[in-house]
Amino acid sequence: MATIRFQYLASLKFTNYLGTVNTMKRRKFVRNSILAGGSVVYSSNALSSKPNSQKRSPMNITATNFKLKYAPHFGMFKHHAGEDLLDQLTFMKEAGFNALEDNGMPRRDPAVQNKIGQKLEALDIEMGVFVASATFKDVTFAGDDESAKEAVIKDIKNSIEIAKRCHAKWMTVVPGMYSTKIPWDYQTANCIELLKRCSEILEPHNLTMVLEPLNAYTNHPGLFLTKIPQAYMICEAVDSPSCKILNDLYHQQITEGNLIPNIDRAWAQIAYFQMGDNPGRKEPTTGEINYKNIFKHIHKKGFTGIMGMEHGNSQPGKAGELAVIEAYKKSDDF
Repeated sequence: MATIRFQYLASLKFTNYLGTVNTMKRRKFVRNSILAGGSVVYSSNALSSKPNSQKRSPMNITATNFKLKYAPHFGMFKHHAGEDLLDQLTFMKEAGFNALEDNGMPRRDPAVQNKIGQKLEALDIEMGVFVASATFKDVTFAGDDESAKEAVIKDIKNSIEIAKRCHAKWMTVVPGMYSTKIPWDYQTANCIELLKRCSEILEPHNLTMVLEPLNAYTNHPGLFLTKIPQAYMICEAVDSPSCKILNDLYHQQITEGNLIPNIDRAWAQIAYFQMGDNPGRKEPTTGEINYKNIFKHIHKKGFTGIMGMEHGNSQPGKAGELAVIEAYKKSDDF
């Protein structure tokens, strides 16, 4: 790992720039800190308030030509790129990542959403999912409560403007908890009915909600949607291009395993993947899932969508960020 880290750090360089003496001193400090393996302190602001923040010349590294479209999230490379979100996007691109996902996009100020969207467009990075509607405590899609359904509809309508600002095509939907008072098949019918209403709203905008089954053992007990076959049945019944499956391979390894056969059976309804290794929910190669074989299988099937990196880093600091990049290079080498 030390050899890999040395080679990777040695490849870092700064591009030519025109700036003030203070800017040059700052960059020299950052460069020396990186080469020494030290920590660099950045502003905690999501987007820098400095007038010249977007004129800074970012670190250039040799990009990896990944076969699939892996999407990091904000914070994954902050020890190299700093706290500024736009600088993080630049670092992702220079590392070879051509997509981003940001579950928390709806909580960002609309002006920030616009800036992120503009930066994504400038860097030719594709926007992945953000969370449009999710609850881990209430019965929503599966229940009979009309007020809960209207709250979901409101979330979906609000997500249209968010998607426009950041150029998103997909949004995550978690259909809430199951009811202990309603027979299961009625709950399924309720879920399908509400998803049809949501789809009618999204279809004119060419937007797609992706339903995410989550495991009930380690992370989310009590949820209505937990398995890929269940999600497949529901999407088949809704029968809309705006209602598809988000197959999070971390969750499905815990819930049911049999990952590749379930990918094949549900393929027509899968629009998006996420991953994290198990146990631990860290980058590929840190657990029991053979991501190299899975990525090869998905690539062979012609998937051109986004593979969301919804996991943590197994190691802290810059070393951990380099380990993430190396894990994806290794898993993508097929």
